[in-house]
Amino acid sequence: MEDAGKSQKSGNPSRKVVDIAAGEAHTLLLAVDGSVYCWGKGMFGRLGTGSEKDELFPAKLNFGNPNPNGTEDTVKIVGIAAGAYHSLALAEESQDNEYAVGDYSLVPHLLNKFHELHPSDSSSGVSEAEGTTSLKICAVKAGGMMSLAIDNRGTLWMWGNCPQQSKEGGLALVSSFTPTPVWDFQGHSVVKVACGNEHVVALVSAGESYNGEDLVCYSWGNNNHGQLGLGDRESRLHPEVVKTFDEESPYEVACGAFHTALLTHKKNASDTLESTCWTFGRGDNGQLGHGTTQSTLFPTPVKELPQNVSLICVDCGLFHTSVASSAGDVWSWGMEKGLGLCPDASRSGTDSGDALSPRVMSCKPYEPKFPDPVKVACGAAHTVIVAREGYRMWSWGRGRSGVLGDGKGVDCYTPTVVVWPTPMEDFEEEEVKSSALSEMKLLQTKLSIMEKYASVLHGSIFGKPFDEQDIPDSLRNSGSFDIGKEWEKMLEAADHRKLIRLEMFYRDMLAGVKDELMKRRIKEIVKECLQSSEAKI
Repeated sequence: MEDAGKSQKSGNPSRKVVDIAAGEAHTLLLAVDGSVYCWGKGMFGRLGTGSEKDELFPAKLNFGNPNPNGTEDTVKIVGIAAGAYHSLALAEESQDNEYAVGDYSLVPHLLNKFHELHPSDSSSGVSEAEGTTSLKICAVKAGGMMSLAIDNRGTLWMWGNCPQQSKEGGLALVSSFTPTPVWDFQGHSVVKVACGNEHVVALVSAGESYNGEDLVCYSWGNNNHGQLGLGDRESRLHPEVVKTFDEESPYEVACGAFHTALLTHKKNASDTLESTCWTFGRGDNGQLGHGTTQSTLFPTPVKELPQNVSLICVDCGLFHTSVASSAGDVWSWGMEKGLGLCPDASRSGTDSGDALSPRVMSCKPYEPKFPDPVKVACGAAHTVIVAREGYRMWSWGRGRSGVLGDGKGVDCYTPTVVVWPTPMEDFEEEEVKSSALSEMKLLQTKLSIMEKYASVLHGSIFGKPFDEQDIPDSLRNSGSFDIGKEWEKMLEAADHRKLIRLEMFYRDMLAGVKDELMKRRIKEIVKECLQSSEAKI
């Protein structure tokens, strides 16, 4: 498998993944050629494949518009986002801008409302002369049942179930069927944004436009768990500055259902790569990573993450959080050991339960880092990371409905490789579909038989199924294997119970060998007697 991953890194550039997004139980990926693939739960049409069928492997989406001559327009997608039960895709600037799937739309449909809604009155700060044709959406984001977009003027747009003023004057989630601009940032540009079930957090330029300077953090919406980071539990109808970051420069933001995570650098820092991860809000499953289950009203650094690391991305699931460093380290914390699994999916034994502090996620038992990481994305109860500069993906967590993209549909507590590129596409490109597929199936069958044989043999000798951890270090690291030395090491490490079992197994096997030798000797004697009798006759 490792060799295959290396070849993919230097293979077809169109298979390079540049972005990833995860919803409640589905995942989207954006390839460098502008194509979009999805997998996981198909209910409500969130996958955009034309049906509500679950997809166990990445399936390519079709955004083309049919022409009278029977062909289709080619649409290049440049951005993606996933809410709980819906998906968004952003087309390049030269084309109609934004597509959406989900909410019972089984295929992507174009959102035309932005071109109709951009106001030209004085309250918006946009002159009528600029016209509506200049409006372009530059980024999309989604969370819960809310959708967000940022246009080329730095204006934030929202639609779906959004926090707004209720008829009684308080805050409530109000369904908005058309994109609505947020004019609170007039004179500034929204650069990045994230949303949870009922709250929104935005990183905004200090000046009118963004030129790489330090960003200001704003939050608003429901605050019943302190997820706004403003030091209280009072909800906010309008954006308010999170003053904790006056001395910090935030550059990434993510929201869980009721908690928030940010990555910051020190303002005016030297050329250091040090980063800090801050979390706040609901913490009853350890999703804040502070070593407790308490909620936090102010942004608080995750102190158990190592110092002197460059954190490149962070994301939040419903009740878990994951962060990745430029060196390929990945940490997760929260519900069910940071895997985001719901209680009914928890495994038995002492190694189960919520992770209250960051837990290192290893690519493999003997390879702790994910090489050349690109991005990490968290769904409700699963996590996906893109690594090897975009040519390889791993996933873990709740796997039912094909959420992990490994074709198995079962929960996985350690990273498993997402099937990418899809097997059929690889075969088509190399024009060896049938022969390669047959060979792969044959190899898989042989490998499965060998694994079963090894597992049965290992279970007979050691009393437990074969596991990858049982592979001797010498064979795993160097490829060579000294059975004598490894046997001595195993005997030295074995406890009394295991030694007794080995002795019984040895006795049974020795008795069986002796019986077989005796049977063969008797057959030889009988054969010799018969031959002797025939010769005399």
